[in-house]
Amino acid sequence: MKLNTARFGEIEIEEDRIFNFVMPIIGFDMLHKFIILDPNKDTLFKWLQSIEDPALAFPIISVSALNLDYTIDLPDNIVETLDIKNVESLLVMNITSIPQDNPKGTTINLLAPLIFNLDNQNAAQIVLSGSGYDISYPMFKEKLEFLRNKMLVITRKNG
Repeated sequence: MKLNTARFGEIEIEEDRIFNFVMPIIGFDMLHKFIILDPNKDTLFKWLQSIEDPALAFPIISVSALNLDYTIDLPDNIVETLDIKNVESLLVMNITSIPQDNPKGTTINLLAPLIFNLDNQNAAQIVLSGSGYDISYPMFKEKLEFLRNKMLVITRKNG
């Protein structure tokens, strides 16, 4: 199937790779069909491209690649809605926000992850209420804290 996108131009996609968001992405209730694209294999980022709106694509990332302490407890209603039979068939991704003028200011939405069931192509964005996770967690936070703690201070001596 050919898909004409605003970001990637015309691309060929396999229909069996299209995910059906049975619980839509927050703010995009009318859109249910998305595909994960990996146009640049050299980065951690992938793209969640809407099939129904060619202009809409979200940058996404798997936080497991970042070694963050991140745990998700799926409520029974989510397990039922996504028809999850096997935890190993789940893919968890998070939407990122990448400022065009400052990529080091990239943030990750840890509060509302995207859950993909690879067995049946169902997907959902869920909100981890009461988790304490941030909607805009700085991706480079650990690096910045490490650099602040290791900062070398040079002063000028009088005399």
